[in-house]
Amino acid sequence: MGKVRILIADDHAIIRRGLKTLLEHEADFEVIGEAADGRGAVELARRDAPDVAVLDIGMPNLNGIEAARQISKESNSVQIVMLTVHSDECYLLSALKAGACGYVLKSSAEFEAVEAVRAVSRGKTFFSPKVSKILAEDYIRQLEKREIQDSYDLLSSRERQILQMLAEGQSNKDIASILNISPTTVMCHRQHIFQKLDFHGLADLILYAVRKGVVASLGGVAIHGA
Repeated sequence: MGKVRILIADDHAIIRRGLKTLLEHEADFEVIGEAADGRGAVELARRDAPDVAVLDIGMPNLNGIEAARQISKESNSVQIVMLTVHSDECYLLSALKAGACGYVLKSSAEFEAVEAVRAVSRGKTFFSPKVSKILAEDYIRQLEKREIQDSYDLLSSRERQILQMLAEGQSNKDIASILNISPTTVMCHRQHIFQKLDFHGLADLILYAVRKGVVASLGGVAIHGA
């Protein structure tokens, strides 16, 4: 198996150099290109077809979210890790909807970047544990403030199981095989989950799973293959 080919995009040269040094310390990683803005990242991704693109959210000309959206639209094979100072839910949801598979805070990139790249290169997603913790705590505070029942209680035990498996990246076919049920039954449960929790896409489901702690702090929940 060949090396994981990586593209780095950040408008700060010192961060790019630091990431390159960190990532290329891994024997199976190779940084094949660097960009100083989102537009350059899209062009390099189109030309060089990396396995993983590590994108800063706050870049000039074209920000990381828009760059991720364009790269994902042009190629399903490029896995994207967002590098950011933002731990807000809105940024994470935007990143997921744009096709990102990883979300790493710059404050912890030194310890998490390698794990994130390795996870997404294997079809998984990775969230900084700090992000997962913040989202989970904020979700609990919202429930307490509004004095409402946790929507998770609306799900049956089977639906909860399937929700977790979907968030972990299992396809409908895989879930059917593991649970010894038909793919049609899996689809039925999936539809019920989306209806009960008012999800509009897989990104909503994954964000919910992170907020609930179903997949929190695991460097291995997947967004593809469902």
